[in-house]
Amino acid sequence: MINAVGREIPDELLKDGKEVYQGKFYMNGKYVKKDSPRTKRYETPQESKVCKNIREASEKCGAHDGMTFSFHSDFRNGDYVASMVAKVLVEDMGLKDLTIAATSLGSAQDLIADYITKGKIVGIQTSGVRGRIGEVVSAGKLKTPAIIRSHGGRPRAIEAGEVHIDIAFLAASSADCYGNAKGTGGKNNCGSLGFAVPDSHYADHVVVITDTLLDFPSLPATISSIDVDCVCVVNSVGDPAKIASLEARMTDNPRELMMAENVAGIIAATPYFKTGYSFQTGVGGPSLAVTRFLEKHMVEKNITMGFALGGMSSAICKLQDKGLVKQLLDTQDFDKGAIEHLAAHPDHHEICTSQYANPANKGAYVNKLDFVVLAALEIDTHFNVNVITGSDGVLRGAPGGHPDTAAGSKCCIIVTPLVRGRMATVCKDVVTVTTPGDCVDVLVTDYGIAVNPLRSDLMECLDKAGISYVTIESLQEKAYSLVGTPDDLEWEDQVIAIVEARDGTILDVVRRIKPLQLD
Repeated sequence: MINAVGREIPDELLKDGKEVYQGKFYMNGKYVKKDSPRTKRYETPQESKVCKNIREASEKCGAHDGMTFSFHSDFRNGDYVASMVAKVLVEDMGLKDLTIAATSLGSAQDLIADYITKGKIVGIQTSGVRGRIGEVVSAGKLKTPAIIRSHGGRPRAIEAGEVHIDIAFLAASSADCYGNAKGTGGKNNCGSLGFAVPDSHYADHVVVITDTLLDFPSLPATISSIDVDCVCVVNSVGDPAKIASLEARMTDNPRELMMAENVAGIIAATPYFKTGYSFQTGVGGPSLAVTRFLEKHMVEKNITMGFALGGMSSAICKLQDKGLVKQLLDTQDFDKGAIEHLAAHPDHHEICTSQYANPANKGAYVNKLDFVVLAALEIDTHFNVNVITGSDGVLRGAPGGHPDTAAGSKCCIIVTPLVRGRMATVCKDVVTVTTPGDCVDVLVTDYGIAVNPLRSDLMECLDKAGISYVTIESLQEKAYSLVGTPDDLEWEDQVIAIVEARDGTILDVVRRIKPLQLD
């Protein structure tokens, strides 16, 4: 069946009520039934839930063949817990046919790639698929297609019971003996634990893993003791220095700064740019740099931001410190400065991913966004965006909150160079659709600006401000003139990953790339 972004979805994937993507807000007004965990009762008073090791905790929680277990990725590239737990389950306990339902997977979990190739891990449900895991999944080594969801799509699927977690293993920077846990107050702080909260509420069993045990009660707590079965103390849960990735940097590249300045100019030209406006930026260099130029416009027009949303960086925290942002609503922290700011500032609030972006609840915060500025690996002439597969067809990224914020915001701006190396970023058709074009409003490149024809109101704003723009087709033609027309990728029939739209419908599939090309 052909869906609303023109992608053919195999009929065999459309079962048990599964539908293809049918456009922005297709599920609006429909009822869903929430799932519930199979909770083990603890009526007898307990002095402590601390176990001697991860294996003991796993056994107490009934770890078994064929189960689904989860992790969160607030430690990003510095996470130790996911690999630590997987090793215990697979090597020490000999479990098999396991499914991982992680918020994201990357180089910090490369060990898991070995368990996929050995057939011990047979399913993955996640947002990010990077590093060796992305390579082995792309090579068809995973027994079942990986399911890729956005940060809002994941809690939606958990709450609806589409993915039911048997045991959630949740890294915490600190915890008490009863399971009250958070991402601050320890020797290795990650800041917000926004990714972990849905798991703590809906998993059958919850194991908190920490390297800093505090006195009971450790409050306020992000993860409550009422949801926790066991607590494990390990030497280290992660390395906070690796939370900040190469992409999460404040750029000094003149080309990227020029694009960032143009984005700020577009924002300032819209009617949404007024006191109390709301804003989110992605983690890419040009996206983060937008905050630098927004400050200038805010000061000139005496405008303050009502709230900033999503992942937090030091750049947006500094704007709050200058009195330019009232509230920070934080799902994850991108650097040490943001982590410390969360712990110290009363108007820097921790929120969970369901509050952030779940399209099936009654008040996702993305629906209050005025502006979001996002990066892209590719964007095509239909304004569809790809952020998960490289030009070679290999899984290398994550939708994260990209499709959620694009759909919820009044103005979604994609900022990306026209070409990267010898590859065209603006193309005729993206390799994989991860954010539908009906959710994207403006494209800013180093060779010009394009506005989605659906947004004639924004065109009028740019005209009044004297900001020139061109068609996206002309940008695509310019890109091909610089680097040549890309060769078509050759695919096999095997579907190695399913990309769900945030509402749970199927947006696209990723097929196995032919082996000669994968090499």
